[in-house]
Amino acid sequence: MNRVPIQSRKEVDFLVRRFYEKVREHELLGPIFNQIVEDWDHHLVHLSDFWEMILLQTGPGRGKFNPTKVHREVDAEVNHTIDQVHFGNWLELWFATLDRYFEGEVAEYAKEHARRMAHMLFMRIWEARHSASSHG
Repeated sequence: MNRVPIQSRKEVDFLVRRFYEKVREHELLGPIFNQIVEDWDHHLVHLSDFWEMILLQTGPGRGKFNPTKVHREVDAEVNHTIDQVHFGNWLELWFATLDRYFEGEVAEYAKEHARRMAHMLFMRIWEARHSASSHG
């Protein structure tokens, strides 16, 4: 299959769906996501909304996402066991999915944004754990 640029919701949705197929089967990530996500169809639409907003600045996603809140809640749900390895695995799968199907500026931006986001979210989870333990 030829790699294509990410230009529309169609490519974003394809990326998100292929990526989360891999996540759900992954030995470390699969159990977390499959425990937390109850309605995958709804979740995938939501994630496509998010990535369409990030990558194309279009779609219904503007202002409706709070990734920090969601990831802190997930971390609490799994007894604060999310660590850098999980974010590393997530990034590896994201990069591999992008490299398999896509090329161009938007695909490169998707990698860079994901790298920055993973770092930020891990720091926010870490802060939440430590502020909760120091106030408790």
